[in-house]
Amino acid sequence: MKLNKCPKCQHNVTIKSGIVKGRQRYQCKNCKYFFTVMKDGKQIDPYYVIKALQLYIEGVSFREIERLIGVSHVSVMNWVKKYKIQAPENTDYHPTYKVLKHSELIEFLSDREQIKDAGMIITELGDKYMLIKWEKFKK
Repeated sequence: MKLNKCPKCQHNVTIKSGIVKGRQRYQCKNCKYFFTVMKDGKQIDPYYVIKALQLYIEGVSFREIERLIGVSHVSVMNWVKKYKIQAPENTDYHPTYKVLKHSELIEFLSDREQIKDAGMIITELGDKYMLIKWEKFKK
């Protein structure tokens, strides 16, 4: 006997009753209901969901987001659909990004030529910083 709560009557006493689609099937001893227990999915910290969506809005591709924060690009696509996020269409500017340590960020920002005629956003990425910079396409 296994202690899986029956989803129908909430009774605690169940028995194993075969395997369906690779998952263990159980039967409730009280109401005779058959059910399978869903496996607990891997929960991703909301911090990474927010960072992934921010990066997507800034124009970073799904695969680049995957490489940067270590979350599957499919997960990022699913979050974009789930939260109905739309990246703004902009053909005059293109984003570039750099992942920098604190000292590298300070050095980068002290060079006026690096930041001239560009929009920027700096976001924390674990123990580093991501700098996203937009520059106008040269025509």
